[in-house]
Amino acid sequence: MTIMEIKERDPLLIEQLLEVWQSSVKATHLFLADGEIEEIKGYVPQALKGIAHLIVAENESRLPAAFMGIEGHRLEMLFLLPDERGKGLGKKLIRYGIDNYGINEVAVNEQNPLARGFYEHIGFRVYKRTEQDEQGNPYPLLYMRLNSRS
Repeated sequence: MTIMEIKERDPLLIEQLLEVWQSSVKATHLFLADGEIEEIKGYVPQALKGIAHLIVAENESRLPAAFMGIEGHRLEMLFLLPDERGKGLGKKLIRYGIDNYGINEVAVNEQNPLARGFYEHIGFRVYKRTEQDEQGNPYPLLYMRLNSRS
């Protein structure tokens, strides 16, 4: 697995990352209906093009297996192909982000307890909860900060 920051975000890469995003969301965001996933999917390419730091993990075939987006010191997105879950890649990406970009904050959907557990395992702790997501939808968010002792 190769981890690298991507500067050139060409249409092929965006399409490949969109596929990673969609398969990841379908596997982890069980609280979203298919129609909601399709609606959100329309915004993902712009988010991928606009994020300050786009970090991609490529597999042995040089295809994206996972990616994360970082803005400031906040992890804005982390998505892995379902087959890559549970193998340490997510943790490897987060550690890369902490070491190279100073990640110390993340927001997760409350209805995604596996994500919360993942970040807590790494050392993040909830400091705030909202009733709605950042788009005003009825999906509570948990805002987490990295424990400085981690």
